[in-house]
Amino acid sequence: MTIAPHGGTLVRRLIAEGALPEALAEAESLPAVTLSDWSVSDLDLIAIGGFSPLTGFLGSRDYQSVVHEMRLQNGQVWPIPITLPVDRELAGRLKEGQSIALRGPDGTLLGRMELAEKYTYDKETEALKVYRTTDPAHPGVARLLQQGEVLLAGEVQVFRRPPRAFPDLPDDPAVTRALFAERGWRRVVAFQTRNPIHRAHEYILKTALEIADGLFVQPLVGPTKEDDIPAPVRVRSYRVLLDRYFPAGRVILGAYPAAMRYAGPREAILHALVRKNYGCTHFIVGRDHAGVGNYYGTYDAQKLFDRFGLEELGIVPLKFENAFYCTRCGGMATTRTCPHGAEHHVVLSGTKVRAMLARGEMPPPEFTRPEVARILVEAAREARAAGD
Repeated sequence: MTIAPHGGTLVRRLIAEGALPEALAEAESLPAVTLSDWSVSDLDLIAIGGFSPLTGFLGSRDYQSVVHEMRLQNGQVWPIPITLPVDRELAGRLKEGQSIALRGPDGTLLGRMELAEKYTYDKETEALKVYRTTDPAHPGVARLLQQGEVLLAGEVQVFRRPPRAFPDLPDDPAVTRALFAERGWRRVVAFQTRNPIHRAHEYILKTALEIADGLFVQPLVGPTKEDDIPAPVRVRSYRVLLDRYFPAGRVILGAYPAAMRYAGPREAILHALVRKNYGCTHFIVGRDHAGVGNYYGTYDAQKLFDRFGLEELGIVPLKFENAFYCTRCGGMATTRTCPHGAEHHVVLSGTKVRAMLARGEMPPPEFTRPEVARILVEAAREARAAGD
């Protein structure tokens, strides 16, 4: 028996293959909305049930409840508003109650929506509540401020998923649930990442694997900020690390086709609920989860989980402190297990690591596995060459 999805039912908004030709023909003549890459990823996750219990983009009542209470109108925990923004001109041409076509940035017909509502919203309030700042330097706030002033709401039907960058990696909750059941995994730990896995991550993953039947490493592969390491590079590093340093029968590498919001604590809750939909029972929450810059406290995400009961989250958060290599201990540790001072700890910031990679330098083996470091150095070298 696998864990129940959030809301009790795994949502599926993909049209059956047999009904697709007629649905496509009907949608061709509908007024259309062109989605951003961000909205395409949201639509995809609604379609496959990653965002269960959502069946479409939020209406105004659910939107206000999520922004202010981190709950849907029915009381279910939901921390991030999933909305479809458009500009006022386009919104003015659309009428509530009509069907509209949803197209990708390249014009591809992706689905349709029954337009139940269109409404305005306060961007500053959403920024303060969701991101805890109105600073336009924050990548999530910057996107929010640039998007349209009107939100469209309604249930969706999806004709086709967007192209998958990693078709061999499972990214559909129905598929991962079947994989876990096939392997007999009852306790499944999920790990979310948008960065290469270094030794501190590896230590946490192996510690979690001690109490679980299996580990699901599911990196985010949707839109991120420009200076993040590209998904193809990261996935290469995950493959080599998992192949060489983890037991093959106890780890599955997947893909999370979401956009990165950098919403810190609230996004950590979202990541946990989504992984419950994928069939995971436990979720790793580390330091500065889904953070960026200095907008959130180191363990704010872990503290936010304490606001909700385990019965309403439905997935167990595993809270870890920051791990490091201690030269005195001769191994990985945290402040809970290591008695030695910080001068003995090998800790590198992301800024320092990026600077080393830019210079073609290998980060020390106490920080990351040499195989991973070589992939990152080579990618940085290729990026420099392409920019010259």
